[in-house]
Amino acid sequence: MRIEQLEYLATVTRLGSLRRAAEELHVSQPALSETIRNLERELGVTLLDRRRSGAVVSDGGRELLPYIMGVLEAVDRLNRAADHQHRTNRMVRIGTVNAATVTLLTPAVRAFRAGHPETQVEVIPAQQDQIQQAIREGGLDLGLVNVLSGDDPPHDLQATRLLGGRVVACLHPQSPLVALDVIGREDLRREPLIVMRAGYLMHRYVHRLFDGRIPDVSYSTDGAEMGKLMVAEGLGVTLLPDYSVIGDPLERHGAITYRPLSAADSEVALLLLARRTPTAPGAVRDLWAELVRQASGSARSVG
Repeated sequence: MRIEQLEYLATVTRLGSLRRAAEELHVSQPALSETIRNLERELGVTLLDRRRSGAVVSDGGRELLPYIMGVLEAVDRLNRAADHQHRTNRMVRIGTVNAATVTLLTPAVRAFRAGHPETQVEVIPAQQDQIQQAIREGGLDLGLVNVLSGDDPPHDLQATRLLGGRVVACLHPQSPLVALDVIGREDLRREPLIVMRAGYLMHRYVHRLFDGRIPDVSYSTDGAEMGKLMVAEGLGVTLLPDYSVIGDPLERHGAITYRPLSAADSEVALLLLARRTPTAPGAVRDLWAELVRQASGSARSVG
């Protein structure tokens, strides 16, 4: 039995004529009739009543028609699912708050692409809530977000803790704060403060650190990458997770440096988020596994 045979019978049923069905299917009427005869032989059921005036579905064919249509609908769903799987495996979209970009995300993407050379990886910087919502809605496959100590991961998403660290002060090498071994919140008032915009974890952390009475903010920006560039240009100091600073090219080349904070509640962790589904495309599963593998080799891995 072939799918083509079922499709031919369904077309004859819909149009009520072998001739019109043959025209729509772009086959000859004898070839169409013979295809359905072969199906009748396989099933042992007469599917069409053939008359001089034309052919109509028999009573036996009418009884089998719901099952035939069910098979065709299942095949259509299979083809659509396979097409979606193919398209999804050609692109993986990951949202990030720009944490551990160089130390984790970049090497993971590089290793993933070595095994998936035809898969495009789209890295999308965004705020934490935007990333979580896009994952829920299917706009993103994976997400990298930061959480503070005591924060609960989103209950409706799958979450894996990749890295653990502490919030540090990211400084220009010529900043007077570099002379300090540990930086307190009053020390931070001595330089222009660069704060992440509302929606980023570091924005919330700054408000917690200063008990809501933060010093005058000189600059606000989106994401750790822009914050580090502004520090490198000597515009001020910003607060970031240490895994967003240590190993960064700007830090390796001496354009920025960092100092720990004296605050006791500066613990921070990086989470990898995805939808809770057993049918994630293979490319998404493989990038997830590569991010976990890269994190497990880091001294800041938290499992």
